[in-house]
Amino acid sequence: MSPTTIQTETTGLSELRALALQALLQSDVDRKCELVVAIADDLQVNPVVLYVPGATLPGRPDLPVLVSPREVPSRGVHTLEGRVILLHAIAHIEFNAINLALDIIWRFDGLPEQFYRDWLQVAKEEVKHFLLLRTYLRDLGFEYGDFAAHNGLWEMAIKTQSDLLARLALVPRVLEARGLDVSPAIRERLIQAGDTRGAQILDVILEDEIGHVRFGNDWYDWVCRQQGLDPVETDRRLEIQYQAPKQRGPFNLEARRAAGFTQTDLARLLEQ
Repeated sequence: MSPTTIQTETTGLSELRALALQALLQSDVDRKCELVVAIADDLQVNPVVLYVPGATLPGRPDLPVLVSPREVPSRGVHTLEGRVILLHAIAHIEFNAINLALDIIWRFDGLPEQFYRDWLQVAKEEVKHFLLLRTYLRDLGFEYGDFAAHNGLWEMAIKTQSDLLARLALVPRVLEARGLDVSPAIRERLIQAGDTRGAQILDVILEDEIGHVRFGNDWYDWVCRQQGLDPVETDRRLEIQYQAPKQRGPFNLEARRAAGFTQTDLARLLEQ
């Protein structure tokens, strides 16, 4: 299916992909979240429109200041400051994940309607995660933006902006799947520090993220079938081509199985 229309203006359009782009362009955090939640699950989808954004993506607030990963602050979780820095880092990941879900909706045309509805569900759940974390930060006397953060997730979105298969292979199946692996250890650290509320938020996030990674796996396999490609060999090629970060254990194999990784996928991980 080829795009039949090039659309440069989305204002006033009541179409799922257009509204996703409008939300992505929004720099105000609260307004972005409101726009995502307001998109009706059953809203009309036009898969054949090729949208052209009229501004730099994504819309983001002035804070947090973006720095290299090495410059992001880190502290032990047995102090309030250390826990807040950790929670802030996770909130930033969830904010980026909102933008990533919105980006895949508007950017890639010609796909089944369910593709766009799946990623809308992801965007809404990422909003839920972000707001849970921001509310907790506020209750602790802090705000999203109080600490520096890095832009690693969005940098991979830029790398894969013209390649849907690479986007699916490397964002949900590599970067977001990493969250499945590290979540249990972070949760345990919070429990040991007496932070049951933070641990409960991580439980919510992990349960939803398994579904998000599964969407990535399912649609990656679907695109591979459509293009007559071997998923394993294609995965290897894309990791090299786009310089994906090396995946290191320990791996949460139970969560990865629930998220749709095959035994072949898992064996390859364990061999690295």
